[in-house]
Amino acid sequence: MMEQKGFTLWFTGLPCSGKSAVADSVAEILKEKGLKVERLDGDIVRQSLTRDLGFSKKDRDENIRRVTFVAKLLTRNGVAVLTSFISPYRKIRDEAREKIGNFIEVYAKCPLDVCMERDLKGMYKKAIKGEIKEFTGISDPYEEPLNPEILLETDKETLDESASKVVQKLNDLGYLD
Repeated sequence: MMEQKGFTLWFTGLPCSGKSAVADSVAEILKEKGLKVERLDGDIVRQSLTRDLGFSKKDRDENIRRVTFVAKLLTRNGVAVLTSFISPYRKIRDEAREKIGNFIEVYAKCPLDVCMERDLKGMYKKAIKGEIKEFTGISDPYEEPLNPEILLETDKETLDESASKVVQKLNDLGYLD
């Protein structure tokens, strides 16, 4: 049996863009193929590994640095790592790419108005009212990836189409051999 080559799929995009939904779907497909898979999701990581951090640029960067460390360890140990973090700043995403290696950036591109419609928690409304400070897409910037390996247009694609696009790219890159 061949040993699995580790990699990190780094899902980035605005809040409610579909990052986690697609990552969860891809994780299930990879598990069905017999791969070792770990999911690192922003909401869950903030309840444990980074609960001491807020949402300032400094804290967001530190959040991503910590996640990068975990993803790097898992990747080098032959695990398929699927992260879903807003990770709004290019510079810190580039640092993650450099440190992790076998890094595939997945941009869940979705127009702001569609993200706002999908927002079941009402975060965007609170941010617009000023109740949530430093909210990505409203009072804090999101720097779109310039050359992601995978571009998902989650407002135009079904969940299955987006997940299939990711799996096909992994196959093309030789991670599913």
